[in-house]
Amino acid sequence: MKTAIKRYAGLTSALALAVLTVVAPSGTASAQIQGGINDARGDDVPAELFGGEGSIFTTVVNILLFIIGALSVVMLIWGGIRYTTSGGSSSAVTSAKNTIMYAIIGLVVAFLAFAIVNWVLGAVDPNAS
Repeated sequence: MKTAIKRYAGLTSALALAVLTVVAPSGTASAQIQGGINDARGDDVPAELFGGEGSIFTTVVNILLFIIGALSVVMLIWGGIRYTTSGGSSSAVTSAKNTIMYAIIGLVVAFLAFAIVNWVLGAVDPNAS
């Protein structure tokens, strides 16, 4: 079980690092990405780092929370499969129940994090009415 948690945490950390590597480059690559964002939006207004809809921070946080939520659902399904195929072994049943419990906790944390981040960004956003 500990190896599964370590793999899950390692995968989440690797995904977060990959997203941050793409989003926060330095030098001319940053200018090229900014130009691509402007071209995709169809205007010359640069994307805000923090702020309302479409800000870089909001986009990164929403993507990471989506990935965490999707991984939690996958782990919930995996725990259910392990539970039904445990064959009555008490250690296998306990391990499957723990997987299900941690997956549900992960979903709850992802939903709460989404709500808290959006609430904080709404409170900090200077353009909010």
